[in-house]
Amino acid sequence: MRIDSHQHFWLFDPAKDTWITDEKKVIQRSFLPNDISKTLKDNCLDGAVLVQARQSFQETEFLVELAEAYKMVKAVIGWIDLGAEDIDLQLSKLSSVPIVKGFRHPIEKELDADFLIRPDIQRGIIALTKYNYTFDLLIHSRHYASTLECVAANPNQAFMLNHMAIPVDGEVRFYEWSNFIKALSLFPNVYCKVSRLMTRMIAGNRSVDALLPYFNHVASCFGTKRLCFGSDWPVSLLAASYDEVLHLAEVCLEGRNDVERADFWGNNAVRFYNIT
Repeated sequence: MRIDSHQHFWLFDPAKDTWITDEKKVIQRSFLPNDISKTLKDNCLDGAVLVQARQSFQETEFLVELAEAYKMVKAVIGWIDLGAEDIDLQLSKLSSVPIVKGFRHPIEKELDADFLIRPDIQRGIIALTKYNYTFDLLIHSRHYASTLECVAANPNQAFMLNHMAIPVDGEVRFYEWSNFIKALSLFPNVYCKVSRLMTRMIAGNRSVDALLPYFNHVASCFGTKRLCFGSDWPVSLLAASYDEVLHLAEVCLEGRNDVERADFWGNNAVRFYNIT
């Protein structure tokens, strides 16, 4: 299968989706599977992994409902309160919903650099491992150190680094980011999602030359068996069309053989998220 491992759907609500400001009018509306299904088909993509966009268990239920209605949905990465005292019970109940493969928390919004190694969050991650759920890592550069500590403490937990952890414009220098990636890639239970290609370029430079050093570094560190394509649609519309994002990914893959390309475009996501 060819899989887009990172898409979002939402029913736009100005009160809840405050991050979608007037400066982001192009995505200041609802997005549902019908808005992208034809584009996926036209580009020979079999489906997508839906990823949480709100810190709400109700959104997880909403994504599950979409999965029940649309075959293009291959997996749901929802949100759950990792620090909840009853997280074990919540996950036990969810285990009967096989389309839910894992969870994500927007750690990048957490000002606490040690958020991931808080005792309550660690207890939550241990519960994810117990029920065989994945965990997507959406982090800020201030979380680099605690992310490494968290991953080291949980060798049996499957982690997926989102957006290559490319820093926000001017946030950190390349060598700081590259050192983090190299250290993180040493843990075999961590995969890397090549997503948000256009919308998180350094200094707003969206040229291929600006991106390639980042892609080449994660490919060198993680290897082609642990890289997954993700569009970050519809957030990606802030910078480019879906076709343009696909084209940029293809440029990054120039020189790769058929096996490496097949792994990147779907096999790795199928394996990591246990997609059937």
